[in-house]
Amino acid sequence: MDVDPTPRIGDWYRNSIGDTFEIVAQDEDDDTLELQYYDGTVEELDAETWNAMQPESIEPPEDWRGSMDLSREDAAAPEESAIPGDWMTLLERGNAGAD
Repeated sequence: MDVDPTPRIGDWYRNSIGDTFEIVAQDEDDDTLELQYYDGTVEELDAETWNAMQPESIEPPEDWRGSMDLSREDAAAPEESAIPGDWMTLLERGNAGAD
């Protein structure tokens, strides 16, 4: 277990109950951190709570859609839903009558 006492924006962590989250903001004036959990939930913690939590540093998740609220269908391969050649053909047809 890699416990990292110094949180950094952009780093991912796991808490003791298994929730994963990213540090998305840090306010040094208030000594607080803003976390975004994988499911999109945002939470603000003070330094004392962060230290008591003892989070484990982890690699970012491979499936980034968790906090984006995208279904598997919505995040399907973009090349299947929008083929550049088709768009060009439509644009060319639309401009053909403009001359």
